Amino acid sequence: MNTTDKILVGIADDHTLLRRGLADLIDSFGPFKVIAEANNGKELIASFHQLPLAPDICILDINMPELDGYNTLLQMRQLWPEIKVLALSMYNSEFTIIRMLRAGANGYLLKNCHPNQFKTALEHIYEFGFYESELTERNNQHIAGNNTATITPKELEFLSWCCSELVYKEIADKMGISPRTVEDYRDNLFRKLKVNTRTGLAMYAIKAGIVMAGM
Repeated sequence: MNTTDKILVGIADDHTLLRRGLADLIDSFGPFKVIAEANNGKELIASFHQLPLAPDICILDINMPELDGYNTLLQMRQLWPEIKVLALSMYNSEFTIIRMLRAGANGYLLKNCHPNQFKTALEHIYEFGFYESELTERNNQHIAGNNTATITPKELEFLSWCCSELVYKEIADKMGISPRTVEDYRDNLFRKLKVNTRTGLAMYAIKAGIVMAGM
């Protein structure tokens, strides 16, 4: 457990200039201090074994050599489940976002975000365990209450499939229903959960415990 007065941070990104800039930016955020930098996930994990204290937060790029962000995250969840992870990437594909969130990421940001948003993300992840951006939209009231009372069993099944990498037509095949019915489930859940993207649906499924993160 971190007993220092600093919030310790590790960074893995294969772009040296960006990584150094991130480290300097994070160190300027007051309570945050970067204690590990690495070119890829393999180097980052190796560095953690050498540190007296593991970081509180880790920032992971996704596309990295040797060990990418996704597989780094899976290993970290096995070795240091208490470390909170912010995925920082150029990719805004909903499948990439959902894949990282299901693997156990505590937030997802694009690299072109404003420094203030980046600082807010770090603060929220440390204080509340999750950061919600427009990429990971969800409705706080629904999630906090874990209220699935108005969701039908078929809609619950559809929600679990939303966390996969299957497209809607493939989900329809798995559920043995028509693509139009899948669209009806999606639209009904958009309305019930007050979200408007598949990422929002997947986020609800993960945070409500319908689908377990890290699996």
